[in-house]
Amino acid sequence: MAINVYFNFNGNAREAVEFYADVFGTEPPQIMTFGEAPPDPSHPLPEEAKDLVMHAMLFIDGSQVMFSDVFPGMPYTEGNNINLTLMNADTGKIKAWYDKLKEGGTVIMELQETFWSKCYGSLKDKFGIIWQLSHDGGQSGDHA
Repeated sequence: MAINVYFNFNGNAREAVEFYADVFGTEPPQIMTFGEAPPDPSHPLPEEAKDLVMHAMLFIDGSQVMFSDVFPGMPYTEGNNINLTLMNADTGKIKAWYDKLKEGGTVIMELQETFWSKCYGSLKDKFGIIWQLSHDGGQSGDHA
């Protein structure tokens, strides 16, 4: 298991991920926009969000680095736009880590099943570090 870096951008994630792909000579990035995500009738997607990057990933010298734009209206502070992502196939570990990290912190998204993960949640811990925790189906050993 590795801790991965996740960068957030304020509308220029596509430019950033393409820049870093060129700098580090990676494979061309696969970029998913908010508009390409399955629609949620209870939360219609604003027009200005449709072309923004929901998720992109590069492998830079063996490390997984992820990118997204912040959703319109969400806070963004340049310099504080990095968070850490833990991915594991053991949902029991994900739940335990999440519960411990949220003590004294602030929940951003409760642990739940999403279209990209059977167990995903995010929070800011009591030290101000933002964490994303997600099930990784590519590994073995799920003890949910």
